Amino acid sequence: MAFQSKNIFINLPVKNLNKSTNFFRELGFEFNPQFSDETTACMIISDNIYVLIMVEERFKGFSKKEIADTSTSAEAIFCLSAESRDQVDELVNKALASGGKPSNDPQDHGFMYGWSFQDLDGHLWEVVYVDENAINQG
Repeated sequence: MAFQSKNIFINLPVKNLNKSTNFFRELGFEFNPQFSDETTACMIISDNIYVLIMVEERFKGFSKKEIADTSTSAEAIFCLSAESRDQVDELVNKALASGGKPSNDPQDHGFMYGWSFQDLDGHLWEVVYVDENAINQG
């Protein structure tokens, strides 16, 4: 039987926990105070997906590797699904207005539309809408 995880917890280092928490709150994300403290904030992506943003010193306790320099390296791209093209634009525009930086220009593939941004720490976030009706007709 293949391994299947019930939940996903993504750990991300940040320079300033309060600024990062406020940034993601402005985008509409909520946080679970039960799993948050002065070094970590548990951001809720969905019922089973969480991002633990933690100050760099706390993050270093979980890895022997150096923290990626996001100004020159991409450690990952975190892709979030959206319910519409408008929702893609709305979330990315909120991110840019809240201090995030542009990443890639919007990409329109007909059945799929996406746009991306960098958060305050340079982590890459992509927001994508997939029109399942267009896929099923193809």
